Amino acid sequence: MKPFLNTLLFTIFVPGTVAGYLPWRLHGQNPATSNLAPRTIAILLIAIGTAIYLHTAFWGFAMRGRGTPAPIAPTKKLVVEGLHRYVRNPMYIGVATIVLGQAVLFHSWHIIEYLACVLVSVNFFVLFYEEPTLAQQFGPEYAEYRRTVPRWIPKIPL
Repeated sequence: MKPFLNTLLFTIFVPGTVAGYLPWRLHGQNPATSNLAPRTIAILLIAIGTAIYLHTAFWGFAMRGRGTPAPIAPTKKLVVEGLHRYVRNPMYIGVATIVLGQAVLFHSWHIIEYLACVLVSVNFFVLFYEEPTLAQQFGPEYAEYRRTVPRWIPKIPL
């Protein structure tokens, strides 16, 4: 139960800020698009990104890994099931998809620029903190996982 509560708190404060509050603040006076096609695409992107994040954070990290997405309360088990079978960082992809959906919804270049900054920052975090930490924590198991599963572009089985 504690991993779920901690994951919920993390979700509210970190992804809630990165994918919710900050893009909302950046859209400024741009009204949401009333054009049906972009609006539908935006809503689909936000829904898909939210589903990816929730599945990864709660099913993957809290339930399977018995921990949280937060670096201060990491998983006790390396999570390689679910979406992690196809890509090593689905949670970040989910958050980025939510932000992209908001950029489409609000026709906002400011949100696109913000998304670019988020992607660069996350990539540096993954390269210089997360991957070395996971390699130290899980050793050969993580090395094999890195060898077989791509970091950002999902491996789609045929």
